[in-house]
This record gives sequence, C-alpha cells and structure tokens, in this order.
Amino acid sequence: MFAKGQTVIQYMEQLAPKHLAVPDDRIGLQLGSLQKEIRSVLVALDVNDEVVEEAIAMGADLIVAHHAIIFRPLKQLQTDNPMGKMYEKLIKHDIAVYISHTNLDIAEGGMNDWMAEVLGIADGVPLDEVHAEKLYKLVVFVPAAHADKVRTAMLDAGAGAIGNYSHCSFNVQGTGTFLPQEGTEPYIGKPGKLEQVEEVRIETIVPQGIRNKIVQAMIKAHPYEEVAYDLYPVDLKGRSYGLGRVGKLREPVTLAEFVDVVKEKLDVPHVRVVGDLNRMIGKAAVLGGSGSRYVNSAIFRGADVLVTGDIDYHTAQDALMAGIALIDPGHNAEKIMKAKTAEWLQAKLSDSRYDTKVAASQINTEPFRFM
Repeated sequence: MFAKGQTVIQYMEQLAPKHLAVPDDRIGLQLGSLQKEIRSVLVALDVNDEVVEEAIAMGADLIVAHHAIIFRPLKQLQTDNPMGKMYEKLIKHDIAVYISHTNLDIAEGGMNDWMAEVLGIADGVPLDEVHAEKLYKLVVFVPAAHADKVRTAMLDAGAGAIGNYSHCSFNVQGTGTFLPQEGTEPYIGKPGKLEQVEEVRIETIVPQGIRNKIVQAMIKAHPYEEVAYDLYPVDLKGRSYGLGRVGKLREPVTLAEFVDVVKEKLDVPHVRVVGDLNRMIGKAAVLGGSGSRYVNSAIFRGADVLVTGDIDYHTAQDALMAGIALIDPGHNAEKIMKAKTAEWLQAKLSDSRYDTKVAASQINTEPFRFM
C-alpha cells in the first residue's frame, strides 16, 4: 500500500512543523497535487532541470526540497524559457513539489542540529531565537476511577513538559454535577436525573504544536459522552526555537584543524576562512545557508567561530576586527539535508507499513566551480 500525498506531508511536518518557519518564507506545496498515491519521493536541496530529470527517471510522484522553486510571485508562466519549461515538465509528469525551508532549519532534529552534530558541537542551543512556543493550560474533569487512564493518555501524548521535567500535572478531587437530557446515553446516570459524581480535576501544560494531538488522546481515553474540559493560553514562555546552533566543541582544536573538520563533514572541497589559523576554537556556531547577518549573534553568544555560507566582504572585515573567526563552506553545504531527510521520512513510512520509497537526490546543485 502506498501512502497518500497528504500522509507523506503530515510526516514531513512532524519533522519540520510549518509554524516554525519565519514570516513570508515560501514553504509548503508549491506545485502539483497531493491528492494521489505517492509511490516514490525524491528529496533534494534545490529543484533544477537535472533534479527534475532524476525524479522522472525514478518515477517520483513528489519532490521534497529545501529551497523554493517559486520564490518570487509569478507574473506569467511561459513554457519557452528555462524555468517555464521546468514547470511544464513537472506538471506533465504529475510531480508535486513541496518545500521545507526555514521550518526545517529551525526544527529540533532538523538542518542546524544535523550540521552541529557532524561538526562536533555538543548541546547546541539556538543561535538566534525566532519563536518561543505558546503554552496552553488544559483542564479536564474525569470520574475518579478513570483519572489515571486519562492522565496517562494526556501526558504520554506530550502534555506536562516543563523544562527538563515531563509528565507534570496537578490533581484535585471534587464533586461534578450534570443532568443528562432526553436522547443522551450517559456513561454514569440516567436521562432526566441530576447526578453527582466524584471527579478529579486534572491540570497540565500543553505546547501549541501538539495541542490537537493531546486533546484527541484525552477525549479517546475519557469515558464520558461529552467531555468537560477547558483549554486556554497562559502567559508563560515555552520552548525556544531559532536559527543556527551554538555550543562547545567536544574537544578544543585550532581553527586550521576545525577547517579540516568542516570540509570533511560537510563534504566541501574548499572553504573561505577569516581569522588566525592557529587560534584555539572551544565554542562554535553553525548556521546553514546564508548567515552574514548572524555574526553579531555568534559574538554575543561567545562563539570563537561561525560556520555559515555567503559571507560578504564587509562582514568578513567586521568579523576580523571583532575577533571572531568565520568559515564559509558555501550555501550548498546544506546538502546534508538530502540523506538525513530521506532517511527520516523513509523510517516513518516504513514503520507505518507503507510501500512508498524515499531517495536522496544524487545531483550536485552547487552553481559555483572552484578553479
């Protein structure tokens, strides 16, 4: 059995929730339809003509890419120019294109965590905070005999996480009253008779991203025909999410030695470097893609070096004066996402017993050539 397009995307959005993306980022379905079975998925960094030909050759129904194929609004779609021809080819072969960009960068277990991990950055935290997840208070009233079952369902679904603690809740016993109306089938009592039941009021904290999941788990475990519960926002800061990662290296190394690590682990033949190659690097920051404007964030976080792409001349001069080293492996270093995303998505589909296959693109989309 093959997964439907919407199912594949639901899994992708578990890895990279859409609400994590920065405002106005071009993410989501950009071309085609998800209302079909997906036999195979191609994961790519960029979508160019070679990648489209690769997708056609493997019979892909869906391309999941990091960089948008429609970045600026289209004023017309002409099929006699290179971009128009590529769009036409995708449409004719019924290949949908879905983009996961800054939401994948920001997500825990996503792009910047992958880059930090391979570079040996331990316990990385966001370099630049973008979101603080909203928190909600969930209150539900449960007959005492079912309190453990409902509480466990909610907490196992992710409720009650506070800092490094999980399964946090508060419980108060009391008496609930209700009068079942005609046509109801109450779990306790009879229609037309006022009931008093010993109940437990369970309170817990719910993160925005999994709010619906927790509520559904609660309702499924609850014995009542109509579940009495409250869900309201609270003025507390939840988990922080942001671009980049910064943390200590597992072992201090010289900048020259760290350059070799970057080249090997990110699979790039050359890098641009700013700083004294003999200086010791103990704390490093990394940000996939274009990170010139995050140099000050790296300085503020106490990083000795920032690894990021697309460093411009004046930013390099400013960094040199400020005393922070820079390593620019190019924007294409984000290609680490191809194999990582494909592996993650394939595992999810296989665990659900779908026959859909996921492959990482083998096309090198680096536009620059080093001479």
